[in-house]
Amino acid sequence: MFLFRASVRSKEKQGGNDMRVLGLDPGLVNMGWGVLDVVGSRITHVANGTCHSGTGDLAQRLLQLHSELTEVIKRHVPDTAAVEKTFVNKDGVGTLKLGQARAICMLVPAQAGIQVAEYAPNSVKKVVVGVGHADKKQVEHMVRMQVPKVKFHGQDAVDALAIALCHAHHAQFSGKLDAALARAGVAR
Repeated sequence: MFLFRASVRSKEKQGGNDMRVLGLDPGLVNMGWGVLDVVGSRITHVANGTCHSGTGDLAQRLLQLHSELTEVIKRHVPDTAAVEKTFVNKDGVGTLKLGQARAICMLVPAQAGIQVAEYAPNSVKKVVVGVGHADKKQVEHMVRMQVPKVKFHGQDAVDALAIALCHAHHAQFSGKLDAALARAGVAR
């Protein structure tokens, strides 16, 4: 087990609600990732990319994803992570393999001491686009609107940034709700 959560960025952080969010779009061949900084109500792009599993047997491909994602976390030191939930389709074998890649998305941040949130694909689209059944072009357009001047490193990275945006918005709302409840003297 490796815990490498050092306070590398703690000196940079200004307020208690500031955070760095890692969004992950699970995939066995291509695992998208995106990192956003949230400072107050401002969200800025840090980085995005794709982890590639290469070829070989399943165990080696999962190990490759684990290694690459570990490097992403070491490089960007996120405070929190968010992963898209898997939907079950008719291809049971494909769904199982996607689930194994998704496990890597949850395991690596957990090994680093990072909490991981999960969001259904329709929830991500609803938060980012406003419509739960938006298509990929609509999602990309709205991510670009919310994170200007971003250069996407593939569609999987776009999806990962959308997941990170979803989590950032949920965290901002949760923080505001907690603060309002505290001011009202109500325990949550």
